[in-house]
Amino acid sequence: MEKELTIVVPVYNEEDNLERVEKELAAYAKTAKIPVKVLFVNDGSKDKSQEMIEKICTDSEIFNFVCFAENRGLSAAIKAGFDNTETNLVGYIDSDLQTAPADFDLLLEYIGEYDLVTGVRANRKDSFVKNMSSKIANGIRRTFTKDGMDDTGCPLKIIKTDYAKRIPMFKGLHRFLPAMILLQEGKIKQVPIQHFPRIAGEAKYGLWNRLLGPLMDCFAYVWMKKKYINYSIAKKG
Repeated sequence: MEKELTIVVPVYNEEDNLERVEKELAAYAKTAKIPVKVLFVNDGSKDKSQEMIEKICTDSEIFNFVCFAENRGLSAAIKAGFDNTETNLVGYIDSDLQTAPADFDLLLEYIGEYDLVTGVRANRKDSFVKNMSSKIANGIRRTFTKDGMDDTGCPLKIIKTDYAKRIPMFKGLHRFLPAMILLQEGKIKQVPIQHFPRIAGEAKYGLWNRLLGPLMDCFAYVWMKKKYINYSIAKKG
């Protein structure tokens, strides 16, 4: 089966970024190694994001959208993206474009052998506090999950869609996508990618939910790991 990629773009009050998102993703779709679609998931934005998304989708066939009735958070937006993907590969990028769509090609080089390929932000262009809090949170998560990943918060990933659809998402689980693929006995890999400063809009996470949130989510992950159902079918008749 020919590979095709749907790029999920969660959106929450990103009206200042959406024109650039349209331009860069449309440009990437023209040069990508495989056919690409883009799926906006509007997480209950209160600005002009939805109006802009609908215009983008009207102007180009590669763009589609899902719009929440109210704000439900990043994990819910990612799950909605997975649920509404019809291609055999699904990717994810933040609408602040601190990662480059062109770097999806770096991940695509490995997606045949691996079931999830995630970026690792090299030379991060964030503040000292944000960088340090992310390092601490990643250290806490690795202790619990043993997934070996250095940067699960990196907003550039590709997953085989059949694996993505089997992830039992809960709030905060977007930090645990590699670990959830391992629970399915899948293979994961991380690849260094570019990182850029945010040039418009506001970050949606502060120091408190970068540290406390991941710690609390680790306990939820441990519970889920004990309860997780995994099976393979040998025969059907």
